[in-house]
Amino acid sequence: MAGSKKIKLHNRSDKPDNIALRQYEIEENCGKLERQLPGFMRGYFAYLKGNVLPLTRYNYLKDVKFFCQYLIDETDLTQAKTTKEIKLTEFVEIKAVDVNIFIDYCRQYTVEKDDVITVYENSNKTLARKKSSVSVLFKQLYRDGLLEENITDGFDPIRVPKAGEREIKTLQDDEVMIMLDAVSTGTHLTDKERQFWEKTRKRDKAILILFLTYGLRLFELQQLNVSSFNFSRGEFKIYRKRDKEAVMPLNRSVTEVVEDYIANERPREDRIAEGHEDALFLSIQGKRMTERAIRDLVKKYTSIGMATSRKAGYSPHKLRATAATSLIGRGNSIFDVQALMDHEQVTTTQLYADHKMNVKRDLVKDMEWELERRGEDSNGKK
Repeated sequence: MAGSKKIKLHNRSDKPDNIALRQYEIEENCGKLERQLPGFMRGYFAYLKGNVLPLTRYNYLKDVKFFCQYLIDETDLTQAKTTKEIKLTEFVEIKAVDVNIFIDYCRQYTVEKDDVITVYENSNKTLARKKSSVSVLFKQLYRDGLLEENITDGFDPIRVPKAGEREIKTLQDDEVMIMLDAVSTGTHLTDKERQFWEKTRKRDKAILILFLTYGLRLFELQQLNVSSFNFSRGEFKIYRKRDKEAVMPLNRSVTEVVEDYIANERPREDRIAEGHEDALFLSIQGKRMTERAIRDLVKKYTSIGMATSRKAGYSPHKLRATAATSLIGRGNSIFDVQALMDHEQVTTTQLYADHKMNVKRDLVKDMEWELERRGEDSNGKK
């Protein structure tokens, strides 16, 4: 972000400053990546800016920069020393087989820095995104008339499970209760974890309850402000994908835990860092909690609920899935749940309904009773 210069936001929109600043940071990071890539990709940059979500644009640009660096480090397809110096005449010589070799390279590769060798291993889902990033690039260069041939038809397919094939991981109701008991009482925490819990238990509980009640996305919860809540009207405001503004109703339990945290645990104004005064969930240092900190918090408490290791705990997205299956399991309309969860397609919500039905089948299957008919012995004789 603009080196060490301080960012001064002049915000005349109706968005909170933190939302506007987040959008600026994504835009700035995209700009940094574009400045490191060859100028002949300008049409690609414009296409991404006008057609995909900001975070998707950022990830696509990262993938393309990685591809360009791969060309420099691992092939003889370019004589460039930096990614920006790659020439269009060199790109024209790239064939589909070269991209297929790159995708295969991405499955597992190593990076050596100082005395440490880091092994990176990517899932098929990540490989599919990298392939998509590069495919869109070559298609756009072809559309712009910079390439004479569209080589993307020769890219190898990557098998990614369809949505209905993926295992949906959620917490069961009893696991949720164990988790909430842990955050309320401090049970099952290590001595070190209890030291932090003493200072943050009301905050942690409010975070978990919000995730479980509304199925919020991680960035939606992380960006919440104190001013997002209007307790007198019983509602709060969030910003979703594509900058959509949504007003969510408050229920009793959510109101209680959030008000309790604000009134009795959230740091006083003189202990809050500059620029973080309105942030709802604060770190011990008085700054807005990072997405990573919230993710680690959720993994800790979900691991307690499931009686597993901290590393095996669930992500916030699994709590989103838990909220969806719980809402559907309580008899709510699948279309109402779709609206609450902000699913673009009802088929996504349907997956959680199917998952709940399968859970019920499994429960019944495991509850078989050994019955003997009256008047018959164990061999069926009277």
